[in-house]
Amino acid sequence: MTGIWIRYEVAKKKIILEKTLKRARSIPRRDVTPVEWLQAIGSRLPWQPIESRLLVGSSLPLPQTFALTLSSPWCSEGSVRGKPQAASSLHTYHVFVRVATSLASKPLSYNLQANCLQYKQGLSEIREECQELVLSDGQVLEIMKRLLTELNRGLSKATHDTADVKCFTTFVQDLPNGTVCHVSWQLFDHIAECLANFMIEHDLSSERLPLGFTFSFPLSQRGLTKGYLVQWTKGFDCSDCINEDVVQMLKDAIARRNDVKIDVCAILNDTTGTLMSCAWKNFNCRIGIIVGTGSNACYVEKVENLELFEGDKSKPYMVINTEWGAFGDNGALEIVRTQYDREIDSHSINAGKQLHEKMISGMYMGELVRLVLVKFTKSNLLFGGKGSDMLFERGTFFTKFVSEIESDKRGTFTGCRQVLDELGLSHATDQDCVNVRYVCECVSRRAAHLVSAGVATLINKMGQLSVTVGVDGSVYRFHPYFHDLMVEKISELVTPGIKFDLMLSEDGSGRGAALVAAVACRDR
Repeated sequence: MTGIWIRYEVAKKKIILEKTLKRARSIPRRDVTPVEWLQAIGSRLPWQPIESRLLVGSSLPLPQTFALTLSSPWCSEGSVRGKPQAASSLHTYHVFVRVATSLASKPLSYNLQANCLQYKQGLSEIREECQELVLSDGQVLEIMKRLLTELNRGLSKATHDTADVKCFTTFVQDLPNGTVCHVSWQLFDHIAECLANFMIEHDLSSERLPLGFTFSFPLSQRGLTKGYLVQWTKGFDCSDCINEDVVQMLKDAIARRNDVKIDVCAILNDTTGTLMSCAWKNFNCRIGIIVGTGSNACYVEKVENLELFEGDKSKPYMVINTEWGAFGDNGALEIVRTQYDREIDSHSINAGKQLHEKMISGMYMGELVRLVLVKFTKSNLLFGGKGSDMLFERGTFFTKFVSEIESDKRGTFTGCRQVLDELGLSHATDQDCVNVRYVCECVSRRAAHLVSAGVATLINKMGQLSVTVGVDGSVYRFHPYFHDLMVEKISELVTPGIKFDLMLSEDGSGRGAALVAAVACRDR
């Protein structure tokens, strides 16, 4: 009988794979050593190399024991049994091989280190190397503690100026209640032109319309229609805008056209827009977060806790724009930052700034994965040590690739191979695909857990028994597991007894701004 069976034991559950060897008869009949025999069998298997099938599939952990049984016309019996060594041994399998051949009068026994079973590219070693990208429970709790400290520093008049998480007041105090019906001038002239084109297209040129202006960058707000740009993020850089009132700059651009009548009624951050658009449908929404090109959060805070707010305090709450993307700029995240994070930061236009955002957002996630893959390739852990020009070029691994790779059904590599082919890595093996997916999972899971730690900190700080969190952004929308990862992690971190749910925002930047403008006009 000719065949090969691989018996796999994991947590006492047996997985048995079988493949008939139709070409085994072509192996020369001669006396062979056990290693030669195993290599000969392996060289004729469709599964290459033989050791890769000892780690069948991507998600299974390393087996505590494994057994490989082979038979052929010229070998009556053969078996390989072994146990993985500790991680530090490069996961080389030391095995005891016993082979009985029909050409020998008695079995031959060998105690050897079988090169054919040395799996240098095994998932186990990749996992070991990726440990720095995995946040421990202790690290997550410490991050929450440090973030809460920064939130309180941002709210305090005495420490606001030196706080990383600024917690800017938005002057948005009324949530929807279901009853409301390259140089700076070039940038704002372009916005004004888009507004004018819209009004002309819809025959509204003669109307005077209220506008809610979503501006997705850190603002120091002095009122609902007055906001000064603190700094650019997400790759933007128009230096003559810093410390300028962007509402007035938009008004000036509209006035220069003199062909439309628009009243800017409110300026808000996209996180505030997300919260408002969700609160319009679910009044329980009290937190808005963005996980897209950038990352930020806002939440509803008691006015009594706002030392910087000197306006009307008759209304009990106000939306606070945390600008948590800057969390860690003072060193608070050094306990979890890696060599890859530091390289990302060093090549950014705002080095040393927005460190939290750079560990989470879509602008950087793909590049983080690429840096890991480059290191592992140069260490001979991936692609047989052979990379490609595209892999080694900065910015070529897009964040959408992470979602496409993780969207593959377990054990299939359609999306992964398309990505790798696009990067000039068509020589990748199935095990390379398994390993690439694991790297993607580590980077995306870390991002989800960092966001979750922030959300749980805000939920616990607010102390409400039930909270809806409005979420928007391309990473959250398109990554296949980001939502589930967040729900799972937040559930572990919130104070027992508190209930929460995550709600996808529908056009937070547009609808949310319109709702704020509508509320502002209603109250005039």
